[in-house]
Amino acid sequence: MGGEWFEISRPPYLPLGMRWEKAVGDGLAPDVSHAFGIFDKTLCGIQEAGMSPSDYWWLPEREDACGACREAASVIDGRWPRSMRGEDARVSVARRL
Repeated sequence: MGGEWFEISRPPYLPLGMRWEKAVGDGLAPDVSHAFGIFDKTLCGIQEAGMSPSDYWWLPEREDACGACREAASVIDGRWPRSMRGEDARVSVARRL
């Protein structure tokens, strides 16, 4: 580190249907699709031993999508600043030494 400025890059904005993988695990009901979040939990808060993200997107518009996961995804999406939704959205911060 050093210099007069540095850049903080954040992950790019992605639509809801491209942001989370579908959660898979033995303890999850097979007829409900949950979004795999962070800290090995679904967006609605389920945490099961051995649960992991699948190779497939979690699609909130599908009929079997968990309503609580859909609601949490919508809240998260709403918090993303509109000005930071472009492809090259980065924040440059002045640093004083």
